[in-house]
Amino acid sequence: MDCSPSELQQIIQRAIEMKAQHKARTAEARFNNYVLGMLFEKASTRTRISFEAGMAQMGGHAMFLAPEHTQLGRGEPIEDSARVMSSMVDIIMMRTYGHDIIERFAEYSSVPVINALTDDFHPCQLLADIQTYVEHRGSIQGKKVAWIGDGNNMCQSYINAAIQFDFELAIACPRGFEPRKDLVEQAKDRVKITTIPSKAARDADLLVTDVWASMGQEKEKAQRRRQFAGFQVNEELMAQAKSDALYMHCLPAHRGEEISAGLMDSPDTVIWDEAENRLHAQKALMEFLLLEAAN
Repeated sequence: MDCSPSELQQIIQRAIEMKAQHKARTAEARFNNYVLGMLFEKASTRTRISFEAGMAQMGGHAMFLAPEHTQLGRGEPIEDSARVMSSMVDIIMMRTYGHDIIERFAEYSSVPVINALTDDFHPCQLLADIQTYVEHRGSIQGKKVAWIGDGNNMCQSYINAAIQFDFELAIACPRGFEPRKDLVEQAKDRVKITTIPSKAARDADLLVTDVWASMGQEKEKAQRRRQFAGFQVNEELMAQAKSDALYMHCLPAHRGEEISAGLMDSPDTVIWDEAENRLHAQKALMEFLLLEAAN
């Protein structure tokens, strides 16, 4: 939400361009001697690999920092860590719990700070998802997206994306698992919530889901399996959508729970493109922020 719609479109197009350059091995390493600081308070596969590889591909260096590797993990104030770290690196990405943590860090940082996931939002994944849709189907403007499952950080970033990229969003979730009311209210002209997955999926251009139990909710897995029964993205649900509809999952996925094994392993799935696009979307985002900071 800190970017304008036109800036976001620019980042998506640049991501597609950078992906093509990477495949052709014609990419320019324009950020020699730049350093990305990577703060991880939550575990990751795709986020770490994509940011670290992306910075290397652009000529820079990425520094991985887990809580036990920093004074943040021993109680140093966020404000102090932000001041010190940002004086030594050129850009920072942070994957943490409370959204207030990253907001405080960014307030005291002298360099751009990227949200690589908080409990409330996961905007980098949205850039990858939109890039994937654009690559396969063209503009997402005016399309219908169906979110099936928990009203979690991914769902909430889709609400923001519905505003920024101008699409309709139908959210199907069990009662008690709705996204934040204030976000739904801000996007009330384009977001609808239901407890019936088939209703959300009807005539959709894109269906999206995520695990039923996110990081930190492992103890709730058995209970959530019961509560989310019927909220699986599968062949039957896809039949409610448009004939050329895509489906996505931010991964890791639990086959047979939130998504069927048949869809995950289908030869025409775009989920693996979606995963790869984290690399290219984040390169485009870092380039955008670094060039903006230089000006």
